[in-house]
Amino acid sequence: MSESMKGKRGIDVSENNGCIDWEAVKEAGIDFAIVRLGYGNCHLDSCFYDNVNGALDAGLEIGVYYYSYALSVEAAKREAEFLVDTLLDCGLPMERLTMGVWFDMEDADGYKARHGAIDGQLLTGMCSAFIDTCYGRGFDRCGVYASYDWLENRLDTFQWGDNTSIWCAQWDEECDWESAALWQYTDALEIDGHIFDGNICLAEV
Repeated sequence: MSESMKGKRGIDVSENNGCIDWEAVKEAGIDFAIVRLGYGNCHLDSCFYDNVNGALDAGLEIGVYYYSYALSVEAAKREAEFLVDTLLDCGLPMERLTMGVWFDMEDADGYKARHGAIDGQLLTGMCSAFIDTCYGRGFDRCGVYASYDWLENRLDTFQWGDNTSIWCAQWDEECDWESAALWQYTDALEIDGHIFDGNICLAEV
């Protein structure tokens, strides 16, 4: 990402957003989109290709994210391998993903909690495994998405080093994670009658 992207506005999208009018998104002043590639054990988001092509055709910068259901370090590595294989297969090398590659570390539906995978060191290790796998295959702008609460109380971000970008979800007036590259500030951004997660770029990815 170039310095010029700082302060720009974006959305993150998945199949859950349905059919998106990307021209309307662009006209609403959105500059970038982070598109879900997949989730869990090699499940491709059914709208991944449509969303990537739609965002690019509308002139938006793009990145991708992967929603993790990993319960072990090895499972996180497999998720990363699937992401990289998919990106290379569809012609999206790192240089085209100007908004980065992101590991979505959360437990929105309680899956990790139900399976006992909520230990902070395990969760941190899974993030490390995903990042290291992506780095090893040439995707060297790979970061972690998590809530401010998880970043503050569950994950040991120091283990990832300074080269790992943070995408902080904190639905508030400002982002309290000082080194965040992206800030998801709302889950209620309305564009053309549709609701999206709203994001702001705070620093270079």
